[in-house]
Amino acid sequence: MHTHFMDKLRNYDVSFSGLKTGKHEFRFEIDKEFFQLFDTEQEFTNPKIAVNVLLDKHSTFLEFEIKVKGTVELVCDISNENFDHPIENQIKVLVKFGEEYDDSEEDVITIPTSDHAFNIAQLIYENVALSIPMKKISPNISEDDLAILEKFSPKEIQEEEEEHESDPRWDALKNLKNKN
Repeated sequence: MHTHFMDKLRNYDVSFSGLKTGKHEFRFEIDKEFFQLFDTEQEFTNPKIAVNVLLDKHSTFLEFEIKVKGTVELVCDISNENFDHPIENQIKVLVKFGEEYDDSEEDVITIPTSDHAFNIAQLIYENVALSIPMKKISPNISEDDLAILEKFSPKEIQEEEEEHESDPRWDALKNLKNKN
């Protein structure tokens, strides 16, 4: 990675080495520039997101709670109008020290003992990305509009839906629909 990129990413380092044990709070504001650090196909238009990081430092490990709250502009799949989608999400991560970086465990990240800071950029990114719905529908679209669209939806849309079969979130939604 080129250094410019690394410098930018370093803005999202939470330095813990000089901190006393106990709770510490950090705040980050993220915007378009942040998302340009990631090679993403997802469009993050006009993001205005505040990140609140609570670090609870213990003598042998760190606990992070990362909250994101704000809005990102999406384009409605149906009317193509832009609308602000609220983003709100939080994750908790345990950071332990070990030989080398390892994030294979869920909710636990191991970082080298020699590290003095923990970079939260990836976690912020995932937090926001997960808050973006797969179907982007403006709040101005009524239930009736949706019903009409379902009735007249061309074959293509249906096929596209079937490709998502493997996504458990879709399956859960489908089950909900079928129950009603």
